[in-house]
Amino acid sequence: MPDGKAITSEVMEAPGWRWYSQITMETVQIQAVGSLLRSWRQRRRLSQLTLACEAGISSRHLSFLETGRSSPSREMILLLAEQLEIPLRERNVLLTAAGFAPMFLERPLADPALEAAKKAMELVLTGHEPFPALVIDRHWTLIATNSAIPPLLAGADPSLLRPPVNVLRLSLHPAGLAPRIVNLPQWRAHLLERLRRQIDLTADPILTNLLNDLLAYPAANQLKIDRRNENRAYAGIVVPLELITDVGVLAFFSTTTVFGTPLDVTLSELALEAFYPADRTTSETLRRTHAKQENPPC
Repeated sequence: MPDGKAITSEVMEAPGWRWYSQITMETVQIQAVGSLLRSWRQRRRLSQLTLACEAGISSRHLSFLETGRSSPSREMILLLAEQLEIPLRERNVLLTAAGFAPMFLERPLADPALEAAKKAMELVLTGHEPFPALVIDRHWTLIATNSAIPPLLAGADPSLLRPPVNVLRLSLHPAGLAPRIVNLPQWRAHLLERLRRQIDLTADPILTNLLNDLLAYPAANQLKIDRRNENRAYAGIVVPLELITDVGVLAFFSTTTVFGTPLDVTLSELALEAFYPADRTTSETLRRTHAKQENPPC
């Protein structure tokens, strides 16, 4: 079966947040389940003996599974996938390769079964204001934002803001946020390292292509700002995002939240990125700006 992908996108807005709805349909080329298991084991840098011990089976049996001399049961595939921390999407690939039906559903975000999860994300997005927060999928595609995000994107090329929006491209592209990121070399290195770790964990070829594209972007900008008299309270603690905006230079550090024990592919691949002020100036500026938006002068 040839590789392929079809994507449809639409934007749904509501007070305080925005959803970028996507339905992605993929086809994958089926490989032998044994070679897939061996590939994941090697990617995790585990010997047959180590994985066999962790799974409670003999290394001989694992060897037979990898070489195709034995066929794994559905339960064995799920056991090894759990030990190898294989993403749910790829667990379905393993099951299909072994002749079993996929176990984990991939519902679109509009599915009623995910309504509770969407409401939870909306609650976090809105509750995080006046500070920015957004939701991304496994390919760093923008899924939802709160009202603090759009003002930070002012000046970005419109082509980078048309759905599906890739957050990494938007951040590091010379026509995106990059010209306004004061510490672009440090922030760029931080994002690329996160992407490399994600590639190691998922073996996703789309992420590999994304990394190659990002590496071609300029690694520095032309900004010349005197930082000698600034009190950088976050120095030596976190790698901040320092962004020039209409209200001055704002500094953020970020946290990433994922759903615990998901059984749906879509849900397992969502991450909520929340940005917090890295200094008092950023906190006070955003609170003041948000208060003016909430209570505009008559």
